[in-house]
Amino acid sequence: METILIVDDEKNYTLILSAVLEDAGFETLTANSGPESLDILSRSDVDLVLTDMKMPGMDGIALLERIKKKDADLPVIMMTAHGTVEKAVEAMQKGAYTYILKPFDNEQLVLYVHKAVSMFRVVKENRELRSAVEDRYSFHNIIGKSKAMRNVFQVIRKVAPASATVLIEGASGTGKELVAKALHFNSPRKEKSFVAVNCSALTETLLESELFGHEKGAFTGAVSMKKGRFEIADGGTLFLDEIGELSPDLQVKLLRVLQERVIERVGGVKPVSVNIRLIAATNKSLKEEVAGGSFREDLFYRLNVVPITLPPLRERLEDIRLLVSHFIGKYSNERNTEPPVTGIDRDVEQLFYEYDWPGNVRELENVIERAVVMSPEAIIQVSDLPKDFVDNAHGTLHMDGIPLEANLYDTLALVEKNMIIRALKKANYVQAHAAELLGIGKSGLNQKIKKYNLSEKIKGR
Repeated sequence: METILIVDDEKNYTLILSAVLEDAGFETLTANSGPESLDILSRSDVDLVLTDMKMPGMDGIALLERIKKKDADLPVIMMTAHGTVEKAVEAMQKGAYTYILKPFDNEQLVLYVHKAVSMFRVVKENRELRSAVEDRYSFHNIIGKSKAMRNVFQVIRKVAPASATVLIEGASGTGKELVAKALHFNSPRKEKSFVAVNCSALTETLLESELFGHEKGAFTGAVSMKKGRFEIADGGTLFLDEIGELSPDLQVKLLRVLQERVIERVGGVKPVSVNIRLIAATNKSLKEEVAGGSFREDLFYRLNVVPITLPPLRERLEDIRLLVSHFIGKYSNERNTEPPVTGIDRDVEQLFYEYDWPGNVRELENVIERAVVMSPEAIIQVSDLPKDFVDNAHGTLHMDGIPLEANLYDTLALVEKNMIIRALKKANYVQAHAAELLGIGKSGLNQKIKKYNLSEKIKGR
């Protein structure tokens, strides 16, 4: 239950307002002066201050300024008479949530209070989330509390100090380069270079020169000797992204480097020793590429010494709130938005949980960055999101996976099963919380878990 601090020098007025707000479901505290209200704020948790503008001694403006120094996010609603509207506008400029003219309608006051405390609730939740991200759920800008991400963190901590080759698999946008950087900057090589190369961004000839370097005169335009990325990364880490795109010839050359730890520049004959840690990443299944004959099996085993698999965002829905809080903090600070964006509306959160996120974490980050820039308020609304994203999100809720030939009974069963799985993920597999999200009893949820054979899925999450 939210607590409202009512400040007015007229005691009868505070009593009346207290009765109105308590009838609306709030707890209230009262003060008859600015200093008295500050004393209450120093020892009580309050979700909103409702203060009169005109008071002897410390007036509403002065009280507002003191409150905002203590907690810039705490909402303050100013009560004012018609003759002091200019002062009320000044209060809005200094951070008041809104003002209301006396005499006012009780329903209108309660509506303003509900909106203000709802906003502050989101702000507090995001403060807690940001603190949780900083303290427990972040590893070098990799965010997550899901079991899959905790496993990734555990592998990084174990493997980072070694020089073992690591293969990171995961769909585009899942954060493979962040993992590679975390491995590097938690290793003894962190003082040396971290060098990244996207193997799909260059033609075979250019990629070979980029990786191995070239001697002067090796080809038209080679006017001087150039070191390749292997040499530049000497003593440090070389990250080869999209390694599944390497041509057969470059696969052979990479295999030789891994076996002998030497390279030859294009056009050169002198072996050059290199001391690098290799981290490779791919959005393909290299096992399938090996089976299909497009990737060398011996190279695969050389790369796959320590495998790390990053799950798509749709399989780690419990991480969405943490990620959203992280990206809001990041871009609100970078863009210096006014007012500072502090959270998302519950309709936005629900949309995020229901969307499939084909672009994974990178897509979520892009959506948040744009919304932070576009939002005119502290809380991001659905109207602040990109229209094409909203249209796509609504267009995929939630017919995915339903066969065209399915009858009504099968379709309803599939939707029910998907909703249960989604609620379990969102609740981090706490069944009592999942049942609450679904609006059913825990025993009813248990029956449905048995009905859809989800017990093993829950155990193996």
